[in-house]
Amino acid sequence: MEEKSKFIKHIPCEACGSKDNNSLYDDGHTYCFGCHIRTAPSTQINSVRNTNTVAPLNVDGGVYGPLSDRGISENTAKKYGVKVIHNRVGGLAQHHYPYFINNELTATKIRYVKEKGFRWKGSSKDTQLFGQNLFKEGGKYITITEGECDAMAAYELFGSKGWPVISIKNGAQSAISDIKENLEYVESFDNIVICFDADKQGKESAQRVARILKPGKVRIYTLPTGYKDPNDMLKKNKHSEFTKCWWEAKVYTPTGIIRVSEKEKEFLKRDKRDNVPYPWEGLNKKLYGLRQGELVTLTGGTGLGKSSITRELEHWLVHTTNDNVGIIALEEDWKRTVDGILSIETNARLYIDQIRDAYSQEDLKEMYNKVFSNDNVFIHAHFGTNDIDAIFNKLRYLIIGCDCKWIVVDHLHMLVSSLIEGDERRAIDNIMTRLRSLVEETGAGIILVSHLRRIEGNKGHENGIQVNLSHLRGSQAIAQLSDCVIALERNQQALDDLESRTTKLRVLKSRYTGDVGLATSLIYNTTTGRLKEDYNERAVLTDDDMLF
Repeated sequence: MEEKSKFIKHIPCEACGSKDNNSLYDDGHTYCFGCHIRTAPSTQINSVRNTNTVAPLNVDGGVYGPLSDRGISENTAKKYGVKVIHNRVGGLAQHHYPYFINNELTATKIRYVKEKGFRWKGSSKDTQLFGQNLFKEGGKYITITEGECDAMAAYELFGSKGWPVISIKNGAQSAISDIKENLEYVESFDNIVICFDADKQGKESAQRVARILKPGKVRIYTLPTGYKDPNDMLKKNKHSEFTKCWWEAKVYTPTGIIRVSEKEKEFLKRDKRDNVPYPWEGLNKKLYGLRQGELVTLTGGTGLGKSSITRELEHWLVHTTNDNVGIIALEEDWKRTVDGILSIETNARLYIDQIRDAYSQEDLKEMYNKVFSNDNVFIHAHFGTNDIDAIFNKLRYLIIGCDCKWIVVDHLHMLVSSLIEGDERRAIDNIMTRLRSLVEETGAGIILVSHLRRIEGNKGHENGIQVNLSHLRGSQAIAQLSDCVIALERNQQALDDLESRTTKLRVLKSRYTGDVGLATSLIYNTTTGRLKEDYNERAVLTDDDMLF
């Protein structure tokens, strides 16, 4: 529209038949908000590329002849009923494309060659697709293009085969409505090949059209590199290349759905996911180690050793791999996190001041450099942060910016308190979904610490009650979106000293192996702060009633 023109009133539209979707402006031009067709001011031809306008009804019908500007022969043009009008010096001025309703000519679409604009003579409403009148329904193949010249070009590229080729009416923007109006005809064919332009709009439109047609019938043609449409290939005499690509067009499947028969090479040559074993034999028997690209949830009651096990895993990853490790511990200062990792290295509880004071500064510096000199440990350094988006930004930075292959998040319910107050379940759903998406997007391995809900009755988790997935606090999303859930069980109030220091590790879920149940036992050493495995395979099997 011209900037200076002013709206006058709503009027009927000759193109689509609407009674009041068309708008008249003071310079004489009109614009229909129903079919998006525009007429030029007064009788001037619109020179804007790809603008649809309505022509005066007294336009000459033209004569049959070749479309020399498009490389289309007179025979093909005549087949499709397309006529041309020449200018005074013999050059092509107009193409006239006929449109039908029930084989009756009801409209003509006029292309102005020099101006690169279009107008309609008569109404395009309810007309068939371009060329539809030429090919009876129910054939084996039909090809649909984005424009009239592309349809004629594709027909000519097929040579003597005479395969049906039709076109939508007003380019990619009208594809869905055009196909829907003629859906029964289009779907009467066994195979439908969509051959739209190679630009972004054409590719997206081809996908949208494919989605509304019956599954299994639609193939999407991929134009060879360097060609924008079938007409471009015709002008360059690429007949055999066009036909070859036509036969190779793949059956459309929605995004996320694959045709397995086409994936043999990827199946045989797939990359193996990086993994490292756990520090404990019993877990490796059930889980075959930790894998990148998985979300592992570690859960247990209050005071049952989640932090001790987390420290062992952090040190294990730092010590046994060359991977970068990121740690977000929301309940402690970064120095406390470092103390915990060094305590594993030295077999001494350095987080206790009285024990730490027994070491000289030189000793502490030596230990520090021994563990962290590889520059592969990154720790979140702000205790008590209350912005969930900021925390996830840091998670992404650790994975992408710092190239961390392993992330430890301690713990889930601190993240929940950072998000909202009130609906804990909804908050957990939100966070678990974001963590799951982060794992899928980046391929990092995430170890998440989670709490358990309080159990009604006289015996709770602190008394050694057996844990199951329903005990996870707040939401089923924790179990559903985790690849693996490992629970800690310990009777910290047991009269027997050894029993009170023994933590059982129970696998509640393993998407990778499916092997669940009691995995092993870890005994806590109060002097060193370390966990020593007490693995008895027969005891583990007996506990899960797996012996016959």
